[in-house]
Amino acid sequence: MKNTDIKRLLYTHLLCIFSIILSIFIPSFFLENFSILETHLTWLCICSVLVTAVNLVSYLVVKPNASTKRSSLSYKVTRFLKCCIYFLMSCFVFHVIFVLYGAPLIELVLETFLFAVILSTFTTIPCLCLLGPNIKAWLRVFSRNGVTSIWENSLQITTISSFVGTWFGAFPIPLDWERPWQVWPISCTLGATCGYVAGLAISPLWIYWNRKQLTYKNN
Repeated sequence: MKNTDIKRLLYTHLLCIFSIILSIFIPSFFLENFSILETHLTWLCICSVLVTAVNLVSYLVVKPNASTKRSSLSYKVTRFLKCCIYFLMSCFVFHVIFVLYGAPLIELVLETFLFAVILSTFTTIPCLCLLGPNIKAWLRVFSRNGVTSIWENSLQITTISSFVGTWFGAFPIPLDWERPWQVWPISCTLGATCGYVAGLAISPLWIYWNRKQLTYKNN
């Protein structure tokens, strides 16, 4: 494991964090009365687009899983379409899970779906960028001792931290505090965002700290 690889990982994560910061402040210059709470759905859309764009560009530039084989245009188009389908499936699966866990079935459908979109952005998009539409690779990475690179280690950490942040974000909803951020699904989306950012910040530091103990099958 080289320090340059860890630096590349760190810079990529810093760009992702920066994209979330931009989604908070930049829209206020163009949209009147923009704020995370008052125009929450708008912010979810902007944040999702920015984070997705930064992930795509970063992985295309860094190419952590670059293949030596040249792919045809038809293969690339098919792969892209599969990734889009996987992302949409992820959104619908998360939406169903949220409803099963108590989200409104009929009311606030758009809010619940956009919550599913932002969580898919934090979890599914990095999986698609790094591993592609390959379920076997996904299962390998999230199984015990299945990672083969620091990028996959980081993917584990950021994905888990996003889910943990979402889980903690749900705790304030039933409390009788009558705060605006307790409206569904604001606290959950903020929890997911904080968890994702925490994972992005922690994973390179954790990998650097444990670099001597980490071994990978392909090394």
